[in-house]
Amino acid sequence: MDADREGSGRRTPGRAAAYVACGAVLLAGCASMPDSGDLRGVDSTPRQDTQVRVYAMPPREDAEPTDIVQGFLEALTSDDPNYETARKYLTASAAKQWQPGLSTTVLDDGPGADVVPPADRQQSDDKSFTLVGTKVAVVDAQQSYSPASGEYRETVHLVHDKKTKQWRIDSPPRGVVMGKSDFQRNYVSVNKYYFASNTKAATAPQTVAVADPVYVRERVDPMTQLVRSLLKGPTTWLDPVVRTSFPTGTALKNGVSALAPDDRSTLTVPLNDKARNVGTDQCKAMAAQLLFTLQNLTPAVDDVELQAGGKQLCSAAESEADGDATRGSVERPEFLYFVDGEHRLVRVPAEAGGSGTKAQVVPVPGALGDGDKDLRSVAVSRDEHTAAGVGIDGRALYVGSLVSGGSLGEPVLVSSGKAAEDRLTTPSWDTEGDLWVADRNPADPRLLLFKEGAGKPLEVEIPGLDGRIKDLRVAADGVRIALVVEKGGKQSLFIGRIEREGRTGDPQSVSVRELRSTTPDLEEVTTMSWAGDSRLVVVGREQGGVQQTRYVQVDGSTPEGPPPAALTGVKEIAASEDDEMPLVAYSEDGIVRLPSGAQWQKVDADGTAPVYPG
Repeated sequence: MDADREGSGRRTPGRAAAYVACGAVLLAGCASMPDSGDLRGVDSTPRQDTQVRVYAMPPREDAEPTDIVQGFLEALTSDDPNYETARKYLTASAAKQWQPGLSTTVLDDGPGADVVPPADRQQSDDKSFTLVGTKVAVVDAQQSYSPASGEYRETVHLVHDKKTKQWRIDSPPRGVVMGKSDFQRNYVSVNKYYFASNTKAATAPQTVAVADPVYVRERVDPMTQLVRSLLKGPTTWLDPVVRTSFPTGTALKNGVSALAPDDRSTLTVPLNDKARNVGTDQCKAMAAQLLFTLQNLTPAVDDVELQAGGKQLCSAAESEADGDATRGSVERPEFLYFVDGEHRLVRVPAEAGGSGTKAQVVPVPGALGDGDKDLRSVAVSRDEHTAAGVGIDGRALYVGSLVSGGSLGEPVLVSSGKAAEDRLTTPSWDTEGDLWVADRNPADPRLLLFKEGAGKPLEVEIPGLDGRIKDLRVAADGVRIALVVEKGGKQSLFIGRIEREGRTGDPQSVSVRELRSTTPDLEEVTTMSWAGDSRLVVVGREQGGVQQTRYVQVDGSTPEGPPPAALTGVKEIAASEDDEMPLVAYSEDGIVRLPSGAQWQKVDADGTAPVYPG
């Protein structure tokens, strides 16, 4: 499931409904469960076509306890909007108290169920089962995904109703539980968008839009789910660094149960009275948030119209939203940059040429392209006006303008690390035009920020960092940073939240907080790059495995769709947040890139260190 999609970055959810029998879509006790003997798995439903809706059967008359538990678990994987069928397996009291929206626990396989022997062998009016499995992830009440591990154990208790003579569950598991294949069939990852609270783009006085990925049920009116989620506000992890334009308490108007665009691709969104007094500028910002969010889900919405208090507040089109805020996924770079065989900074047009068309490699204007300093790694500012380069021994960091005749001057930073691998990492530019770099010197490891690439560096605090930074990339939104952290010979990829204290554009202190692991199954991370508003491309290796290149979401989930085409011996990789730009790598064949729908193509046999702006 993928919030940063290939190509247009949009997806149309399935709309057709169908009822099919046990082996396909209508769930009705398709697996068996013992009431004695060995533990058996409660099978996950095979993944179905996304255009097919899945419904569950209510409990049969005089169903046995095993069938009640089985039917309830299968009902959790259906497309029943409010889990009404699942509630029919519960007692009246339990049905009222059960909160399926509290969480969704994802297991490696469907939950297994083991009968708990009764304490009193004469007792026949109640039974208990223990649900077991291996946890993969948890989606919380905010629809935010987090990787998980360890054993899952929950007890389900049933009673025999004296009036109806039917078995029912009076103690269901917490929230919803299902296997990974059912989760992938039921849920889709989509970005909702907020605005960076203390960050603006250096190239224009624009607000920066920040993606906040959530999981919604794919065939249960995902558009309305997503709008409700947007109105409730950002997820807890992202909340400290973003803001919403919607007034506190804004929600859909009472009685609005579903949203759908009209035949002009306009979506009307009726809001409650909390939004009735917003001004035009604020309303336009609200509309921009909605459009960014909905465009990530479906191409069916071109315009939105906001209403409150019985009147129209404002309307906005897709083109207007793009003028109100900047997003990395729509900011197209002009050039791809790398270090050539003579250790100079060079560039080629970012747009890949047609088959058989060889890109023209030229040195960049200015001192970094003149060859006076041999370079090992580089970074180019997002406006493509300035570049930073680390010397070939990793000791010195230089910053220069990309204009002809510009001089380089003294390095802005020199590492005291004794070995090349103990010195400076590849630098990275943020959206405000500030430069980030880590000094790996074991005697004084630091993450540093240079305001506008110059002056005295600011040391960035990283609470909870356990290990040394091997690599870093700042996201286009300026509020998240990807860090490859090395400890004990292993590397892990983390996403941290950038918090700035002080006036916008003049931070007095900067910290990276609440590091989240995105690749817990990898023991080696060779290289990585941002590849969308909430997606990265990573080259790494699992324990005992071979090198692989794959996409990951910032929340640690795996995007839907195939990984990049295989490439051997990848040492460095570069991607643009605009997913229409080719993926680029430094491999055994030098610099190569992967245009959409094509195979890897050679750009330069002697080049290294490829980067897009950022």
